[in-house]
Amino acid sequence: MENAAKKAQEVFRRVETKYILTPAEFKALLALIVPYIEKDRYFKATNCSVYYDTDSRYLAIHSMEKPMYKEKVRVRSYNVPKSLDDPVFIEIKKKYAGIGNKRRITTTLGEFYHYEKTGKLETENPQIKAELDHCFKFYCLRPALYVAYDRLSFCGKNDGHFRLTFDQNVRSREQDLKLEHGDKGENYFRNGEIVMEVKALNAYPIWFTRALSNLKIYPASFSKYGRIYEKITERSIYVPINIDR
Repeated sequence: MENAAKKAQEVFRRVETKYILTPAEFKALLALIVPYIEKDRYFKATNCSVYYDTDSRYLAIHSMEKPMYKEKVRVRSYNVPKSLDDPVFIEIKKKYAGIGNKRRITTTLGEFYHYEKTGKLETENPQIKAELDHCFKFYCLRPALYVAYDRLSFCGKNDGHFRLTFDQNVRSREQDLKLEHGDKGENYFRNGEIVMEVKALNAYPIWFTRALSNLKIYPASFSKYGRIYEKITERSIYVPINIDR
C-alpha cells in the first residue's frame, strides 16, 4: 500500500471537455482515431464513486447552475473493493473558468472509514488533507449518491498529456452507499449513450479535431453527479396536501 501511494498521482490540472456519444458515433470516432492513440496504463476499469454533499444537496444544485467556480468531494475506487485493505482515493475536484483541478489522497477503504468517523488520516500530503478537512467540516458532508461506470482510457501516442476516456453504462443508486457493496445501480441513459471526456493541457491534436468535425460531434455540458441528481429530482412527484374542510 505504501508503494502504491507514492506512485499514485495526487494533483491534476487540465482542461476537461465532455461529449455525449451515441454507440454509432463512438464506433465511428474510434475507427478514425485509432492510429493516433494507445491504451492508457489503466485501460479498462469500473470506476466506483460515492459523492458527498450537504443534506440539502448544495454541491449538486450549485454544479447544475454552471457557476464560474464549483467543487465536489468523493471517494473513488477502481473496480469494487473486496476488502478494507483495498486502495481508494479521496478526491476534491474543483473547476474554475473551465480549468479543472483534482487533488486526491490514496489510502485504503478501512482507513477512509476511520477518517470519516474521526477526521484522522495518515498521509504524506498534509495540504490535501487540510483541504479535505475543511470541505467535510464546512459543508457537513454526508454520503449522497453512488455512481459507477465502465471506463476505457486512451492517451495520444505522441502526447501522453492528451487523454480520452469513454464511460459506458453510467449507473447510480441513492441507497446502500458503500463502495464494497457492488456496482449495481439504475442506468442513467436509455439508449446506451457514452460519455467521452477529453483531457488536455493544450490545444487538441489536428487529427482529433478533424475526426470531431467529420462526425459533427460537439461538446456537451455534463456532470454525472449533477445530472443524475437532476433526474432524481425531476421524477419526484409532489403530492399536495388536501386542506379542504
